[in-house]
Amino acid sequence: MSEDKLLPLRQQIDAIDAEILALLNRRAKIAQEVGHVKAETNAPVFRPEREAQVLLKVAERNPGPLQGADVQTIFREVMSACRALEKRVTVAYLGPAGTFSEQAVYQQFGHAVEGLPCVSIDEVFRATEAGTADFGVAPIENSSEGVINRTLDLLLQTTLNISGEVSIPVHHSLMTKEGTMAGIARICAHSQALAQCNAWLNQHYPSIERQAVASNAEAARMASENDTVAAIAGEMAAQKYDLQVVSANIQDDPHNRTRFAVVGRLQNGASGKDQTSLVLSVANKAGAVYKLLAPLAKHGVSMTRFESRPARMGAWEYYFYVDVEGHAADDKVAKALDELQQNAAFYKLLGSYPRSF
Repeated sequence: MSEDKLLPLRQQIDAIDAEILALLNRRAKIAQEVGHVKAETNAPVFRPEREAQVLLKVAERNPGPLQGADVQTIFREVMSACRALEKRVTVAYLGPAGTFSEQAVYQQFGHAVEGLPCVSIDEVFRATEAGTADFGVAPIENSSEGVINRTLDLLLQTTLNISGEVSIPVHHSLMTKEGTMAGIARICAHSQALAQCNAWLNQHYPSIERQAVASNAEAARMASENDTVAAIAGEMAAQKYDLQVVSANIQDDPHNRTRFAVVGRLQNGASGKDQTSLVLSVANKAGAVYKLLAPLAKHGVSMTRFESRPARMGAWEYYFYVDVEGHAADDKVAKALDELQQNAAFYKLLGSYPRSF
């Protein structure tokens, strides 16, 4: 009886799927035409601001019952596949495969890209600067452990721009080959992951040695080859290295997130929901930082992030990493940045880019 009721519904779904397929290929053909126009003008294949505008619009127009975030995921993959018809973008990230950095790549670009796993954050920047990769993705900040200092240092030195940001929830799992902790002598993970799971590990496995390794995915690889090693990593690593989860969601902060910077040579246009990042320094004297940042308040520009890093010049001087709302081309932001540049002892605009969803 149920089959009699299901059959017409399935037929409707099949008909709708055929319509969707036709529309997807129609969109793809128009995307190919866009690619031809871009090739004539040497315009970039990937435009973060344009894709951000598309994703914002589909969420705003979505009548349901699909969730807005799910609709955005679908459209991100559609755009990724269409973009690949023009050129498959290569993206460098902190590898090996199975890291949260790789997950951030797919969240920003979709899956129709060439991932280039790198052994270090330095190598991510080098590959992108050399043109081996079109873009690089590097972790910049964790909600539990704070900023990734090496990424901040490289942003100061590089000729690349920040062209996007990705914020992803970080859920850590304890995993082994057999799915048990019997015979386990070491728990391996990146130092940040060990720190983010410290209280849980102290409660459940205080006597087992902990070893920091290059990445969580590297820990997963080690666990896949050694019965005495457990790894802390994400679900992608468990699938990649055929591991069994002993305990899921072991991070101390249930709202743990990591923010990633997308770097490249692209200068973004405004998307309507942007953020601008810069690095500043001032002379070491009373009131200097207050005076430096005064133009932001004067022109009504909101500062969303302020981090300091030692300048390493032996004089107790600092670089200040600042994020503000808006695009550098926005009128009030442009005026504020102009005054900041005049007042700063050092000024570097890192880039304007769409804020993460």
